[in-house]
Amino acid sequence: CSSSDGRSGFVSKLPRNNSGFNCLTVRHGFPYQPSALAFDPVQKILAIGTQTGALRLFGRPGVECYCQHDSGAAVIQLQFLINEGALVSALADDTLHLWNLRQKRPAILHSLKFNRERITFCHLPFQSKWLYVGTERGNIHIVNVESFTLSGYVIMWNKAIELSSKSHPGPIVHISDNPMDEGKLLIGFESGTVVLWDLKSKKADYRYTHDEAIHSVAWHHEGKQFICSHSDGTLTIWNVKSPTKPFQTITPHGKQLKDGKKPEPCKPILKVEYKTTRAGEPFIILSGGLSYDTVGRRPCLTVMHGKSTAVLEMDYSIVDFLTLCETPYPNDFQEPYAVVVLLEKDLVLIDLAQNGYPIFENPYPLTIHESPVTCCEYFADCPVDLIPALYSVGARQKRQGYSKKEWPISGGNWGLITQMTSQCITLQVLYKLKTAKVFEKSRNKDDRPNTDIVDEDPYAIQIISWCPESRMLCVAGVSAHVIIYRFSKQEVTTEVIPMLEVRLLYEINDIESPDGEQIPPLPTPGTSSNPQSINTSESYKNMMFCLLCRVKNSPLKQSPGYQIELVIQLVWVSGEPPQQITSLAVNSAYGLVVFGNCNGIAMVDYLQKTVLLNLGTIELYGSNDPYRREPRSPRKTRMLTVASCMCGLSNLYSESVKKLRTSYISKSSHDQKKYIFEHLNLIFLFTCFLLINTDLFSDVKDNSFSRSRSSSVTSIDKESREAISALHFCETFTRKADTSPSPCLWVGTTLGTVLVIVLNLPPGGEQRLLQPVIVSPSGTILRLKGAILRMAFLDTTGSLVPPAHEPWREHNVSEDKDEKDKSKKRRPVSVSPSSSQEISENQYAVICSEKQAKVISLPSQNCIYKHNITETSFVLRGDIVSLSNSICLACFCANGHIMAFSLPSLRPLLDVYYLPLTNMRIARTFCFTNNGQALYLVSPTEIQRLTYSQETCENLQEMLGELFTPVETPEAPNRGFFKGLFGGGAQSLDREELFGESASGKASRSLAQHIPGPGGIEGVKGAASGVVGELARARLALDERGQKLGELEEKTAAMLYSADSFSKHAHEVISLHVKLRA
Repeated sequence: CSSSDGRSGFVSKLPRNNSGFNCLTVRHGFPYQPSALAFDPVQKILAIGTQTGALRLFGRPGVECYCQHDSGAAVIQLQFLINEGALVSALADDTLHLWNLRQKRPAILHSLKFNRERITFCHLPFQSKWLYVGTERGNIHIVNVESFTLSGYVIMWNKAIELSSKSHPGPIVHISDNPMDEGKLLIGFESGTVVLWDLKSKKADYRYTHDEAIHSVAWHHEGKQFICSHSDGTLTIWNVKSPTKPFQTITPHGKQLKDGKKPEPCKPILKVEYKTTRAGEPFIILSGGLSYDTVGRRPCLTVMHGKSTAVLEMDYSIVDFLTLCETPYPNDFQEPYAVVVLLEKDLVLIDLAQNGYPIFENPYPLTIHESPVTCCEYFADCPVDLIPALYSVGARQKRQGYSKKEWPISGGNWGLITQMTSQCITLQVLYKLKTAKVFEKSRNKDDRPNTDIVDEDPYAIQIISWCPESRMLCVAGVSAHVIIYRFSKQEVTTEVIPMLEVRLLYEINDIESPDGEQIPPLPTPGTSSNPQSINTSESYKNMMFCLLCRVKNSPLKQSPGYQIELVIQLVWVSGEPPQQITSLAVNSAYGLVVFGNCNGIAMVDYLQKTVLLNLGTIELYGSNDPYRREPRSPRKTRMLTVASCMCGLSNLYSESVKKLRTSYISKSSHDQKKYIFEHLNLIFLFTCFLLINTDLFSDVKDNSFSRSRSSSVTSIDKESREAISALHFCETFTRKADTSPSPCLWVGTTLGTVLVIVLNLPPGGEQRLLQPVIVSPSGTILRLKGAILRMAFLDTTGSLVPPAHEPWREHNVSEDKDEKDKSKKRRPVSVSPSSSQEISENQYAVICSEKQAKVISLPSQNCIYKHNITETSFVLRGDIVSLSNSICLACFCANGHIMAFSLPSLRPLLDVYYLPLTNMRIARTFCFTNNGQALYLVSPTEIQRLTYSQETCENLQEMLGELFTPVETPEAPNRGFFKGLFGGGAQSLDREELFGESASGKASRSLAQHIPGPGGIEGVKGAASGVVGELARARLALDERGQKLGELEEKTAAMLYSADSFSKHAHEVISLHVKLRA
C-alpha cells in the first residue's frame, strides 16, 4: 500500500503489513558456550551444540545454519544418522530430539522426554535405526529412531555387573558395539567397570574392572582390543578375552619413577580415540592427562603415533574433539586425516597427514570475539571497489604455516546467488586493524592480556565513524582518545605520529529551567553524599589509563591498509581525568572530525592538524540558553598549542559524573590486580558492513544507561551535564533567511536540543591547507523530547541527502604522480541542491530522539510532522535507511519493539515486539542498515542478523544453502576369501528381531513421553521432511514386496501340491483302467 504526503508530494511505497517482519536470517560467529560436537563423515557436515540449547551446523564455507531448542536446555550429545540427513540431540533436560536436515531450515520431527531417568550417554551404530541411551542409574534403553518410541528391551545395571557386587557402578559413560560383532555391546560405567554384553543371550560375556574412574572408551577396529581413559591420567588397553587385567597401562604425561614404581598421578584424561592405519602404527589421541606440577600450562591435545608423542597446546579449554577418518565403517582401517578440536572459544582443525601437525586455515567467521565486541556498525550499498580493496590488503595479514590441504568440512551446497545474497547470507572477514599499535606497550611482561576483564582495558573502542566512499575511518576509545585513519595501498614508515591534545572541561554557576523552576545545585566533591566513591584504587586506575595511552614517540611502520593520520587525546584538567567521548563524526569532503562528551564539543581539522572549536555545551547556546546557565569566571588559561581554539574550563567536577564512567573504571574489589595491558584490540571489516572489536563492557557490572532518559528539564540535576549525543555534517539551510545551502554541522544533545554550527571552508587545493576553516554557531535551536539519537536530511522528492564526501585516492604516491592528480585533489561530491533551484526547492530535516521524531522543513524551520514514538520506554537505536526504493525511520526500543515510520510523513509502518532488552550488549550493538537489514550481538561471540523486508523474507528460502546433498554411501570393506570362509569377518545382527515389539514387548509408558515435532505426521510424510520417513517407506515397500512374494510362493506351492495330487490321481486312474482291461 502507499500513501501520499500532501505537503511534500512524496509517495511512500513501504508496506504496512507486518507479515514476514520477524524474520531471522543467519547467525555468524563462534557458538557461545559450546558443549557437544558431531560429524557426518559421508555428508561432511559438522554440528556443534551449546549450553543454551543452540545448534550450529557447518558445511563448506558459506553453508551455515542455526537452530534452537525451545527449552533452552544444554546440549549434552549429538549423533548423526550418517548420510541420512538427520541428527539426534540429547539435552540436559533428558529429552531426545530428531532433527530433519534435508530442508534448508532444519526442524524437529520427533521428541522423546524421559521422566524417571537422566540421560548420560547415547550411541547410534552406523546404518542402524536403534539408538542406545545410557542413564544416570546405569541402565540402557533402546529407542527406535524411525518412530521415536522405546523398545521393551532394557539392560539393567544389576544384571550387567557382578552379582556379588553390592555397590552401584555409577552412571553410563560409554556405549559402543564391537566393530566385528554387532551382537556384543561394550558398556562403560563411571566407577571403572566395563561390561561386554551379549544382546542375544541377554547376559554379560566379560567384565573388566579397574580402580580408577573411566571417562571414555574406544575400540580397535578389529574388535579384539579396546582402550580406556581414567581419572588418574592413565590409559588401559584391554584384550577382549582377558578381563582379569589390562594388556597395557600407559601414563602419557606421567614421570617414570625408578625401581619400577607407578608414575605419579596426573590430571584426568577426559577423552581418548584409537584410530588405525594400513601402512603404519595406530593413532592414540587424547585430551587432558597433564601432570599436576604443570601449573599454568595451557590445555593440550596429545597425539601418540608409534614412538612419537606430540603435545599440541591450545589457547582455550578443550570441550570435545573428533578424529576425521576416511571410512564410516568401524570395522575397517580408519585412516585418520584430521582432528576437529572444539575449544571453549575457538574451533581448530589439525592435519594429521603432515609433519608437525599444522592446523587448517579456518574459513568461517568465528573470530568475531577475538577481543570482545563493544561496537557494531552495518553498512550496505558500499562502493563497488571497496570490498576488493579491503580484501587485497587483508590477504597480506594472513598467518603462515597453515596446512596446504583444503578445508575438510565441505558438505552442503550454496543457495541461489542473487544480488541480495551477499548481504543476507554470507559473512567474510576482510581486514583487521590493531588500534593499540599507536600507543606505547607495557614493559611489564607479567601483565598478560585478559579479555574477560573488560572494564580495565584502556584501548577499548566505543564509537566509530566511517566514510565508505573516501575510506576515512575514525574511532573513539574509552580513554578519551580519537584516532583518524586514512586508507592506503602503500607501506609507509611514520617517523613521528601526529598528535593533538585537547582540554575539554567546563562548569556552570546555576541552572534555571525555562519555566522558572529551580534546579537543585550540582554536587561537588566536598559535599558528596558518598565520599567513599572516590578512593585510591580508582585514582590509581585513572592514572594508569592515562599513562597507558601515551602515543609512541618512535618511528612506526604501517602496512598497507588503514594508516594513522592523526591522534587526538583529551587530557587531564585540574587533576581530573577526561570524560568519555559520547559522539563522533568525520567528513572527508571538509577534512574535519568532531567529537563531544558531557563537557562539550571539539572540532579538529585533520588536514591542517589544528583544533578549530573547543566549547562547553552551554557556550554553544550563547545568549539563547533556555536553562540560563553561565560559565564560572575567571576562565582558565586557553590552550597554547592552537591559538584559535576556545574553551571554558573550571575546577568543578561532579561526583555524579564520576559514577557515569563505569565503562572504564572498574567497580570490582580486585585492588591487587595490575592494570597495564599489552592486549591489542582489533577492528574487523566485514563484507558490506564494518564491525569493530575491542574489550567489551561487562554484562554484570554495566547494566544501566549512562545518560538520562528523562525528557524534562529537571533531568539536569540527575545527569549534571548536557552531553553531546549526535553529530551530523551536511550541506543545508542553517538559518531561516538562507537562500542556498551551505556546509554546516548539526549537534544533538542529551537534553533534546539541536544546534547548528556554520562551516566556512576555504577553496580547495593548496588554499585548503593554508587558510583556516571558520567555525561559528548559527543561533538555530530546535528541541525534542529525550536525547537526540539520529539526524538526516531529505530533498523534496523524499530522497536521502547524504553528507558530502571526497572520492578515495592514493595519498602515498610520488610528487610527479601527485602533480598529475592535483586537479582531482579536492573535488568533494556534494549532493545538495544546485544554485539554479528556487527557494521553494527546500529540504527536510529528520530528527529522531529517544522519545519522538520530528520532520522540520528547511529553511523555514517549521515542524511539519511529529510523532511520539514511545511514552513508557525509550528508543535505543534509530536509523534513517532505504527500503523498497523509499526512505524510512527504523527504531529499536528498550521494551523490545522494532518500529518503522515512513518519511517524511512519519506514518507508522511496523510495530512488532521482537526482542526484550535483557543486557547492555544488545543496546550497544543493535543497528539498522539499508535493504531492510539489521544486526546485533546476540552473545559475546555471535552476531544475529535479521530482516524487516518482506521481499527479503520471501527470497530467503532460495538464498539459504542446503545442508544435505545426495551422496552414495561408501562400499563396506571386503572381508576377504578366508575370512568369509572361516567366519572371521564382521558379524551382523538383526536388531529388529531383538528389539522389535514382537520380541521384546512394549516399554513402560511412564518411562518416556513421545512428543511429535512441529511438522507432525504430515511433515514426516512430506518429501522435504522425509528423513527417516523415506527409509521407513523403503522398508515398508520391501516388506510389502516380501509379503507379496511370500503369497506368490504359497500359491505356487499350492499349485505344485495340486499338480502332484492330480498326477497321483491320474496315475491311479490309468492303473485301474489297465487292470480292468486285463
